[in-house]
Amino acid sequence: MKNTALRVAGLIFFVAAIMHLLRLILKLEVIIAGYVVPVWFSALGFIFPLSLSIWMFKSYQAQK
Repeated sequence: MKNTALRVAGLIFFVAAIMHLLRLILKLEVIIAGYVVPVWFSALGFIFPLSLSIWMFKSYQAQK
């Protein structure tokens, strides 16, 4: 069960990272409560979840 949780969490973080990468590439504007979120903020939103995703997948491989 723990291995499945690591794989699912890794996949979710990977999808989040890809979505932020697409925002960076396409330069999409995001407005939250009337405030325009800078596109560069998605760089952090790409690096952080990608790092977590890699960590989850490595932990999964170590559990095998």
